[in-house]
Amino acid sequence: MVFGEKLKSMRQSSGWSQDELAEKLFVSRQSVSKWENNQNYPSIEIIIKISDLFGVTIDELLRSDEELTKKVIDDSKQLAYPGLKVLFDLLFLLGVVLLIIKLVVLGLNKLAGMDIALLDGSWFWNFAPLVLMVGAGIGSGIVKEKFKE
Repeated sequence: MVFGEKLKSMRQSSGWSQDELAEKLFVSRQSVSKWENNQNYPSIEIIIKISDLFGVTIDELLRSDEELTKKVIDDSKQLAYPGLKVLFDLLFLLGVVLLIIKLVVLGLNKLAGMDIALLDGSWFWNFAPLVLMVGAGIGSGIVKEKFKE
C-alpha cells in the first residue's frame, strides 16, 4: 500500500475528514488531498506528526512507499551539515578580508609612500589568509562529499 492510500485509510478509520486531519497537522486541506492522491508527499516533520497522531511507526509509513522513502532521504541530505557549511564560508571570507587588508596596506605603503605597519606577526599576515581559505575549501569539499553519500 502506498503512502496516500495508507493515510486515507487511517484518516477514514479515525472518522476524520480531510479538513479535520489538516487542522490537526496544521496544514491545508489541499495538502492532505494531494498526499492521499499521491500527487505530493509531506515533509519529514509532518510524517512524524502523522506517525504520532495515528500511533504507527515512521518505518510503517515510509516503507509503504518507495518514492516517499527516497524523498525523505533526499530532504535529509539537504539539511545535513548546514552549520558546517556556514562555518567554512565564514572562514573563507575571513581569509579573503585578511588578504585584502594586507594588500591595501602594502599598496598604500608602496604607491602613496605611507608607512602603515601591520600588527606584529608577519607570519600571521603572510600565511593566515592562505591557511583560512585553503582550509575552508578543503572542509567545504569534505562536507560536499558527505552530502553526496
